[in-house]
Amino acid sequence: MKKNLRIVSAAAAALLAVAPVAPVAASAVSVNAAATTTNTVYTVINADGTAINTPADAKYDVDVTPNLTAIAASTVNGQTINGSITGNITASYNGQSYTGTLDTKNGKVSVIDSKDRPIIHFGKLANGLYTVIVKGVSFNFGIANARNTITLGSKNSNVEFSTDEGKSFANTKKVELSQDGTLKNPISIKVSNVNALDLSNASGINFYNASNGSQVTKGSVNVTAGVNGRLNVSTVASEILKNFAAYQVSNGKAVSQMPDQKAVVADVNAALKAANIPVDNAGWFAAPTSFSVNVKVTSSINGVDATLPVTVNVANGKDTTVPSQSKTIMHNAYFYDKNAKRVGTDKLTRYKSVTVAMNTTTINGKAYYEVIENGKATGKFINADNITGTKRTLKHNAYVYKTSKKRANKVTLKKGTEVITYGGTYTFKNGKQYYKIGDNTEKTYVKASNF
Repeated sequence: MKKNLRIVSAAAAALLAVAPVAPVAASAVSVNAAATTTNTVYTVINADGTAINTPADAKYDVDVTPNLTAIAASTVNGQTINGSITGNITASYNGQSYTGTLDTKNGKVSVIDSKDRPIIHFGKLANGLYTVIVKGVSFNFGIANARNTITLGSKNSNVEFSTDEGKSFANTKKVELSQDGTLKNPISIKVSNVNALDLSNASGINFYNASNGSQVTKGSVNVTAGVNGRLNVSTVASEILKNFAAYQVSNGKAVSQMPDQKAVVADVNAALKAANIPVDNAGWFAAPTSFSVNVKVTSSINGVDATLPVTVNVANGKDTTVPSQSKTIMHNAYFYDKNAKRVGTDKLTRYKSVTVAMNTTTINGKAYYEVIENGKATGKFINADNITGTKRTLKHNAYVYKTSKKRANKVTLKKGTEVITYGGTYTFKNGKQYYKIGDNTEKTYVKASNF
């Protein structure tokens, strides 16, 4: 996209707070990469300085995604909260996103309730779903895109565009740019299913077993895989929806909050992705004997979240449990990735147990054990030297020490003896370096200079 991608308009990029009991309107604020300046004519969003080049298979060139939040009028602790709609709009191109905000003061924004009735006073918004329409929106894509025809679209399926002043809307719209890279004609943006939340409702969401009505905090379902252990995400989602329900109390009534099939399918896909299980475009995957799905719910009443962990047991599934063994860490150890690069700052302390693969993996000439969690390979590795140690041959007779001044025992290790050391050296108070020896928790060290 061009340097200075701009969302320009009397009604520009997004909705900011609304004054109580006032008609919805719009005016823009300037948004730059480094700072925000208010009271300008349009919203400026600096882009990456390139012309728009559309891939042949792309459905649209620039993603335009409003993010709106509506609050219903309510009373909390005796204090009146007026209704309002807030938010922003993000324009994305070529992997970068730029966001602008605006308030509602110039009459270019309208709000319609679920019965197609216009809302005049936001201060009286009730809990429920609304449609928000922003008219007179324009964009400046810069000289590099002058006189081009581009397509606007949105990753949010609730967003539609109009080029005929709101008479008809579609999920994508082709627009023509003028000689300076701006839209020849302003457009309208419609956002459906904007939910006004009731902040006076403090109740949470509870999950229930659909068959007996008992409240649950976790659950499980049983499904059967088909030929070659293949299973579809839709089958899993349907079974979850059949077995569980989610409710929240509002005005003395239990209101269902269970997500729809599409949302649960997304949760199943997220679980499989986290478990590194590939899913094809039709939703099929090679099912393990079991896996876990976090079913996420967001309240349509007050916006609170809840999650139900569900274990999916699969008949005919493939056993993907990785053979593992328990090992003792003999020297403090960090985690590494498959390229032997440090992962985070967490470490395993010595003498703690860890579950690892049955055999080591060689990375850059060194041996590592892969960490196994819940029967799954994690992609995290521990230097085997910290677990099974390294054989070293003594060049001199050596004592075994407990501290820099005290010997651990009366044993003298003879020159030429093979001794297993664990991890790197420790520096004692005397400034000399020692290796830990012996696969035990005893303080047994040998001077490094003896090897």
